[in-house]
Parts: sequence; C-alpha cells; structure tokens
Amino acid sequence: MSRSSSGFVAGLTAAALAAVGFLAYQASASAPDTLAKPPAKSPAASASGSPKEKSRPAEVPQRSGDGERVVYSLGADRVWLVEGSGKVRTTYEVTPGSVDPAPGTYTVGSRTGSVTGTDGVAIEHVVRFTNTDGVTIGFSAAVDGATPKADPAKKTGGIRQSRENGNAMWKFAGISKKVVVVP
Repeated sequence: MSRSSSGFVAGLTAAALAAVGFLAYQASASAPDTLAKPPAKSPAASASGSPKEKSRPAEVPQRSGDGERVVYSLGADRVWLVEGSGKVRTTYEVTPGSVDPAPGTYTVGSRTGSVTGTDGVAIEHVVRFTNTDGVTIGFSAAVDGATPKADPAKKTGGIRQSRENGNAMWKFAGISKKVVVVP
C-alpha cells in the first residue's frame, strides 16, 4: 500500500510543478515589458534650478551638421551615431570627464584598443578626437563597465560609456570620422 501511495504523491507533485510552471510562463508572457525596468528618473535639476532633460531625445540636435558623424551634446551628456543618410544608428547617455571639449567640429585622430586611463582605470575602445588644455579628450569604456562621475580634482578627458556602447562607437568611429560637439 505504501508503494501505491508514494507513486500517487509523486504524480501529484509532478502535476503541481507542471501547473505552477505553466502559470508562471503565462504570467511572464502577459506581463508588460516595462514591469522589470526601473522607474524612469525624474528630470534632474541643473545648477540654475531648471530641469535638465535626461530622457532619450528623438532627434539629433539641430546645427550638428550633415552626413555621417558622431554628435556629442555637452548639455545632455549624450552621444548620437549618425549615418550618412541622417538616420540615427544609436544614441545613449555618457559620463563626461572633468575637462570638456569646446563646441565645434573635430575628427577622430587616434584609437587604442585597451589602455589605462588618466584616472588609473583599465579602459577599452578609446576613440580620441581633440586635446583641451593639455588633456586628451575621447570616448572610452571602463573594462569593469563602471561609469562613475569624474573626480573634479583630476583633469580627465575620458567620456565614459557602457561597454556595449563603447563597442558600437569603436565599430562606427574610425580614424578621420567627424565628431561634432554641441552645447
């Protein structure tokens, strides 16, 4: 009798697990995509007290030129990789160094696969485009994926991006690629 009851209990357990698995699948399939994402950040106040928009802009900033280019907005801390047709390949937020480039048009002058940054952090996919006050300015990604704010006591020109975005920049911005910096 114990043999038949143990088989019965095993069968009930298997059926219960299958039912729970099915219900979990249904719940995950019908849940909205935004459920697992963190809530959107409210606009951060700038030094003047007015809100600074950090949401994903739909369009490349006006007066950023034409053709294939990298656009970097100092005010939005955002980059756009723009194809020759004007279509945005991707856009993403970045964390600037403590030294900003002046608004203007530049070209990529050098690239390095991996190196140690001026802040002592191991970085990769370094795309340099100018030099300001003796500080080299360029895009890079920390190997550990971190994008902390720059130490204002150190002069750093690394504009940090995620490793994923660093890969996109590396593939897009070869030597002589146009970089447009806007306010």
